Amino acid sequence: MIAAADERLVRRALELAVAAPHTGDVPVGAVVVDADGLELAAACNAREALDDPTAHAEVLALRAAAAARGEWRLDGCTLAVTVEPCTMCAGAIGLARVARVVFGAWEPRTGAAGSLWDVLRDRRLNHRPEVVGGVLEAECAALMESFFLLHRTDSVERTP
Repeated sequence: MIAAADERLVRRALELAVAAPHTGDVPVGAVVVDADGLELAAACNAREALDDPTAHAEVLALRAAAAARGEWRLDGCTLAVTVEPCTMCAGAIGLARVARVVFGAWEPRTGAAGSLWDVLRDRRLNHRPEVVGGVLEAECAALMESFFLLHRTDSVERTP
């Protein structure tokens, strides 16, 4: 059973994700809340917008949450994201000591929270957050699918 609070967090991340395609970015949104549920930071993918390969929604949200807290440790915080984090983001999540990760769509090609790898729950690491996947999975997956369908169609139309 998926908790209503987790659904609210992923819905918030979905709201953020829809802004990303305006700059050509993949529609991924992330939000960080503290133990009381207070939103500390929110972001969407901005790799294209910032010309920064590390500007994934999760990394941007973690940076902003750490700045809002005035420390890099995000103990007790939850990060919610529309798509399963990649290895880079999973590493950043672990290093930030995030307590919980909640995500929508599974990502079998690059996912590092149980699909391709399970970096977040690797027993060899000293920090392993709770992971809840598949929250509003269909809605999150549909957003990604529509973006890539449009992106592929545009690429085909531009090919001479």
